[in-house]
Parts: sequence; structure tokens; C-alpha cells
Amino acid sequence: MDSSKKKAIHEDEDNGPWFPMLFSFFSEMTSLTLFTAKYCKNLFIPPYEINELLKQCYFVGYRSLPLVGITGFIMGLVLTIQSRPTLSEFGAESWLPAMVAVSIIREIGPVITALICAGKVGSGIGAELASMRVTEQIDAMEVSGINPFNYIVVTRILATTLMLPVLVVFSDVIALAGSFLAVNINGEVTFTLFFSQVIDSLAFSDVFPSFIKTFFFGFAIGLIGCYKGYNTDKGTEGVGLSANSAVVLSSLLIFVMDMIAVQITDLLF
Repeated sequence: MDSSKKKAIHEDEDNGPWFPMLFSFFSEMTSLTLFTAKYCKNLFIPPYEINELLKQCYFVGYRSLPLVGITGFIMGLVLTIQSRPTLSEFGAESWLPAMVAVSIIREIGPVITALICAGKVGSGIGAELASMRVTEQIDAMEVSGINPFNYIVVTRILATTLMLPVLVVFSDVIALAGSFLAVNINGEVTFTLFFSQVIDSLAFSDVFPSFIKTFFFGFAIGLIGCYKGYNTDKGTEGVGLSANSAVVLSSLLIFVMDMIAVQITDLLF
């Protein structure tokens, strides 16, 4: 072993096992920041791929609606059934619609829907773009004079940003419908009474912040999926790695952004 290799090994040992991980983390964050800046720049540069944007909105929104709807319905049903015994012990069963509404609208609905979309949409975008990179379709678009970043990346990130709030609204409504059904399993509450209690329990500080943060959730899902897929460099193996890392990183980012949103909401409202 020559002296240069021995020197490199000794330097790595001196730095400790954390140094490569720390270097990789900051390198990844720098690359992601530059990718985000490039998206913000290309967002306002023509050509504007309206047809591709509408197509991606259809795939992200309409194709995800059945899964989001089923999840929302079960979420509202289970939350109501599980909460009823505890409230009954304190004689506060009449507060059940209000408690479920605030829980779903403020936190459970946006986060669970975002995680579902991260698993379905984020992994799909990561795998699709990684396949296009591996099969050199992106390189072919660059050679033919098409801006692949505008056509592939900008449209997908914008579609997830716009469609996730819509999916969250549908999920919340369906979850409240599931809650209404659960309330009537062991009792009898009219539709008008149930939803009047739901509306009365919600304030501006409950609805507005939870709706605004869904735009950031959607942006994070699209950004991470596109970033991982667009920068794949490990051949066919990279397709699976891109899909997996897109789900993991976007899910983690959703929790971090939700924590920040809760702190900001607590300070402002």
C-alpha cells in the first residue's frame, strides 16, 4: 500500500465515522437547494407546458382520489369509535362531533393524506423520472431541443402542489362522513345536528393554517420525487433506490414541515 493511500486512511480514522455521513448530508442538501432554485427559475420561463400540467394534475388528483377517500373514511370511522368510550366516561359524548372535526381538520387529515400521496405519488414520480434517466429519454429530449426540466420537473411539482390541497379537502369531508356513520352506530344523531356541531366547533385558526400547509406538503412530495428521479446515476438499480428514497425523504420532510407549521400557528393564533 503506497503512502498516499495510507495517509487517506489515517485522515478518515482521525475524522471519525461521522465525517463521511456529515459530508454526504450537506452535499445532498446543497444539491437539493440548487435543484429547488432551478425549479423556481424555470417556473416563470416559457414554454409553459399547460397540457402536460393538466395531465399530471389528472394523474396526481383523480387517480389518487379513491385511495385517499377510502383512507379518509376509515380514519373518521375509527377515530370516532375509539373516542366514544373515553368521552362517555366523562359524560361528554355530545362533544364527539366537535372533537373529531377539530382533530381531522387541524392535523390528522392533512398529514395522513400527505403521507398516502408520498407513498403513491412520490414513489411513482421518482421511479418514472429515474427510468427516463436510465433509458436516456431525458438526454434525447435535450438533444431534440426540448427543455426536459420544464416538461418533466416543473409540471409534476406544480401538479402535486395544486392537487394535494384538493385531495385533503375531499379526505376531510369523507372522514367526517365516516364519523357521522360511526356516531349513528350506537346512537341517533341527525345529519343537520352533526354537521352544525362540526361547523360551530371550527374556527379560522383551525381551517386556514391546516389548508395552507398542504400546499407545502404537496410541493415537498413533488420536489423530492423529481429530485431523486432526475438525478439518478446508478443504472437500473437506481430506479428502485430513487422510488424508495423519495418516499422516505418526503415523509420525513412532511413531519418536519408539520412541526414547523404547528409552532408558527401557535405563535400567530
